[in-house]
Amino acid sequence: MATVSVRYIVNDVDEAISFYIQHLGFIEEMHPAPTFAMLSRGDLRLLLSAPGGGPGGGGQAMPDGSLPQPGGWNRFTIEVTDLDATVETLRGGGARFRNAIATGVGGRQTLLEDPSGNPIELFQPTLPEASLRPS
Repeated sequence: MATVSVRYIVNDVDEAISFYIQHLGFIEEMHPAPTFAMLSRGDLRLLLSAPGGGPGGGGQAMPDGSLPQPGGWNRFTIEVTDLDATVETLRGGGARFRNAIATGVGGRQTLLEDPSGNPIELFQPTLPEASLRPS
């Protein structure tokens, strides 16, 4: 059961569903309208909304008429056991990255982009304390 929800604004909900399922192992929970879907992966529920997706939706226009846009720098992190192999596999599937693998104080990471340009951090811990699954 998911315990954390994140909403991403995406340009094409169907394209985003394919990306997250095919490349990152998400499961489609519901897709009740062309402008909205709910996916899950472990404790994460990912809500996908198209800009201007209708009244009451996560992609609805703001009072000044501006629409939510994909992209930015906020992101969720997926922990992987072999970052180099994961990046190689994703690149082979046509995935885009914002940067090369970088080494930080607790691990190695890179920023993958979904089809709309939203970042997903792929993280391989190098310290046990940095892992979601401490040993």
